[in-house]
Amino acid sequence: MDWAALVTWVITAGGGFVMLAIWLKRGGMQQTSGGRIRPALIMSHFLLAATGLVLWVVYLADDSSTLAWIAFALLLVVALLGFTMFGVWARQRSRREEAAEQHFPIAVVGLHGLLAATTLVLVFLAAAGIGS
Repeated sequence: MDWAALVTWVITAGGGFVMLAIWLKRGGMQQTSGGRIRPALIMSHFLLAATGLVLWVVYLADDSSTLAWIAFALLLVVALLGFTMFGVWARQRSRREEAAEQHFPIAVVGLHGLLAATTLVLVFLAAAGIGS
């Protein structure tokens, strides 16, 4: 379970990195008007996810259940931020707004969300000691 969580987390991070690169390339850091994904939101999502991933790798090396639960807690916050960004993205799609995030490939958004949910479940199960 521990290693499956790592694999899904890394693949999820890859999709997130693709979307972050697109967002930065399309001027996302300059977006300040309402109805768009703001820099603080997307950067917090990215930094907390990366921190959680590093903690998960340390947990795999150290086998500290405390680290596993901290990584899970961070992942919960990351998921809430992700749902918030998904809501902004979905509202924009219906209005046909030209925000930086509207250049995200739909397949990448969907796969990122699906893998993120899978990762959250796997990390919880691993932290709880199920499947070890």
